Amino acid sequence: MKVINLGENSSILNSIVAQLRDKEIQKDRAKFRDNLHRLGQIFGYEVSKTLGHGQISVNTPLGVARIEVPTDQVVVTTILRAGLPLQQGVLSVFDNADSAFITAYRAYDKDQNIQVFTSYCATPPLAGKTVILADTMLATGTSLLDGIRVLKEKGGEPARLCLVCPIASAKAIENLQKELSDDVTLWVATIDAELNSKFYIVPGLGDAGDLCFGEKL
Repeated sequence: MKVINLGENSSILNSIVAQLRDKEIQKDRAKFRDNLHRLGQIFGYEVSKTLGHGQISVNTPLGVARIEVPTDQVVVTTILRAGLPLQQGVLSVFDNADSAFITAYRAYDKDQNIQVFTSYCATPPLAGKTVILADTMLATGTSLLDGIRVLKEKGGEPARLCLVCPIASAKAIENLQKELSDDVTLWVATIDAELNSKFYIVPGLGDAGDLCFGEKL
């Protein structure tokens, strides 16, 4: 798996990540969701550079313009619920993209080992298409790997898989690189070194789902 860390280069992306992390700014739920949406647009633009392109002709008032545009059939998917604003940002870049949705949650067994359960998957056919899977936080990588498995079982094997995750842990990237092939690309905005005993990313930003939509039971 190839990893592209957009945060390594100075850009407005880093300012958006700073706002996402800020516990005072996080009190404004609408702002938090909007920042994830903005990141999704940036990631979508970066992913678009790597897609297949072809030339089209466009009639202007004064003549014909020939323009290179993406030709891949794109499916933008996410893991509910925290990934929704991020997915919507990516979707706003790809006008004709389809969407897929996965629900997953994690629980702990009696020995405090983490387990991930996937209960729902809605997807169009994926064969021959480019799948962009957007997930806000990548702590251990377990839910993402399970989501990929479920997507392929239901939708078929995509031609290409692109992963978009603003904040990832070094451990998750290590785990994904063991499981995913070299033709998969992961785009991140930052890589955090630590996970705490509850498998939350440190410094991270907290629970992205709760920050977007409120605490869950």
